[in-house]
Amino acid sequence: MTIARGLLRSMRPRQWPKNGFIFAALLFDSKLFQLNYVLISLLGFAVFCLLSSAVYLINDIVDAPVDRLHPTKRNRPIARGDIPAGLAVGWAALLAAVALAAAFAAVPVFGLIGLTYFLSVVLYTFVLKHIVIVDVLVIAMGFVLRVGGGAVLVEAIRFSPWMYVCMLLLALLLGFGKRRQELVELGGNASTRAILSEYSVPLLDQIISIVTGATLVAYAFYTFSAPQLPENHSMMLTIPFVMYAVFRYLYLVHVKGAGGAPDEILLTDRPLQVSIVLWALTAIVALYAFPAG
Repeated sequence: MTIARGLLRSMRPRQWPKNGFIFAALLFDSKLFQLNYVLISLLGFAVFCLLSSAVYLINDIVDAPVDRLHPTKRNRPIARGDIPAGLAVGWAALLAAVALAAAFAAVPVFGLIGLTYFLSVVLYTFVLKHIVIVDVLVIAMGFVLRVGGGAVLVEAIRFSPWMYVCMLLLALLLGFGKRRQELVELGGNASTRAILSEYSVPLLDQIISIVTGATLVAYAFYTFSAPQLPENHSMMLTIPFVMYAVFRYLYLVHVKGAGGAPDEILLTDRPLQVSIVLWALTAIVALYAFPAG
């Protein structure tokens, strides 16, 4: 493997779709067809892709000794020794510097959000990922920061606080689902990841059940109670697609054992992709074809 390919792989571009949360405000603030806001949201997406890739590199450097003991993570380029640690650190610093410079140049407040995200995830890498429950909460807050960053970029005035709640809960669902699958894959042997020893499958199943119910209720409340939505409550038509997507994810976690990589599920599971597309199309019609209340 060449160093260039190793660096690209360590940047984990397959996980960049997670940064799509930044487009939430663009859609729900009814600015999807305003080119200036689309372009600046794309810039924000690129910023978070670079920041997250910088963090992945740092994480792989820190975790390299443990990753070498993991059945799959041992194949990561840094763990295999394909990339010198010094080069990886320098590349991570460059990515973060370019991303933050672009963020502050675009909108200073967005730059602060990007910096907060970067510092919090770096702190997660060194400290917070070793604290049970907090580890998943920090990851979930990263998604909320993405949503908040998108709202700042599009100068959102109609973006409901309900959506922050929904995004937080959805991120928690994905995070705890990932923890569950990691624990199952290791067969209860958490020696390659100490924090997993603090969890158990029954505990994670209970947490996932609570978060699932809260996610669906919060989204349902959003569709008919958030301000400035269509007066005919047409956003409620999107509820079945959200329910199916959540239940499909749980099916993949509990039956197919595919919850260890939510990003890969999104890229490979066709029924889930279809439900997301149908949800998006229904939301666009509801938000843009009917007058807001």
